[in-house]
Amino acid sequence: MKVTAILACAGKGARAKQNKNKLLVEINGQTYLEKTLSAFSSHALIDDIIITASKEDFDLIKNIVGDKASVVIGGNTRTESVKNALALIDDGIVLIHDGARPFVSEKIIKDCIESVKKFGSAVTAFPSRDTILWAKDEKVEKYLGKEGLYSVQTPQAFFVKEIKKAYDLAGERTFNDDGEVFATFISTPHIVEGSASNVKITFPEDITPCPTTDVRFGVGFDCHRLTPDRKLILGGVEIPHDKGLLGHSDADVVTHAIMDAILSSLSLRDIGYHFPDKDPKYKGANSMELLSHVLGLIEKEGYKVDSVSACIMAEKPKLLPHIPKITESLASALNVAQNKVGITATTLEGLGFVGREEGICVHATAVVVK
Repeated sequence: MKVTAILACAGKGARAKQNKNKLLVEINGQTYLEKTLSAFSSHALIDDIIITASKEDFDLIKNIVGDKASVVIGGNTRTESVKNALALIDDGIVLIHDGARPFVSEKIIKDCIESVKKFGSAVTAFPSRDTILWAKDEKVEKYLGKEGLYSVQTPQAFFVKEIKKAYDLAGERTFNDDGEVFATFISTPHIVEGSASNVKITFPEDITPCPTTDVRFGVGFDCHRLTPDRKLILGGVEIPHDKGLLGHSDADVVTHAIMDAILSSLSLRDIGYHFPDKDPKYKGANSMELLSHVLGLIEKEGYKVDSVSACIMAEKPKLLPHIPKITESLASALNVAQNKVGITATTLEGLGFVGREEGICVHATAVVVK
């Protein structure tokens, strides 16, 4: 089923006080628009991207995104802009996302898609950490508490035909977001848990770059025996070889070492603790799915992966031709740029377990940031 992402980027961003669309502000050599686009264009489950832009920003945004996305003129409101973008889609699943949320994670995007398939909708929301009150004329009217209260985020995802029907029924009315349109005319939306880091760039202080003060480093190591009649999977990529690695899961030794490095950076034990080889549900498990779970664990701690590095020790097969594909696979899974994934390979000159072609070992490091 085709999955399309709509990025709402047609706003003025007046509260950000930048004298231009806040998404076109450049931080560390990259606009916020490019950061948001990258989160979706690098995601393996996204097939197509449509960006809404104001008439004033249309040419500039089209030039920035190039062939990574289609660009459509937006409306005077977010509701109108999304409706314009939906007109370009006929079927499948659509994720609608605020262009001003550049820190959305790979996991949230994936969870939204899965929620639509299972429940028919997905509204990303994060449980309120603070007590909420309702006020009028600067006077407290009522304390609402925090139990059962959420901050609404994006993406919000739906079956294309259902959300298009909802927007048709909405007519000229304006709504807060797509979940409200869906709830008004179709059904009660299903919540997908968001993240404290999935913030929306709104005010000047959100744009001012802050130095990263909380950086953690982790180290991981893994080793698997080579055996006939098994696929050789490294970094989520199947490598042609007459032997594969023996293990309870798919024995992806590269991904396993990287997962351990990520976990160790935050003292979250190791993969044997989280995915025990005595548990039948991990029999033959896809290690890239296990990696997604690990990313969810560090996200709950308020962290994300900044970069990883791995040295693959293997006598055979020769891995040089496969390193670019392994790099691309891991970058997509980790939701980082490919230049943030360093993969090297070496032989052991015929020495030891690896040198005798009995197995493959990997040493990995990871950097995670708050």
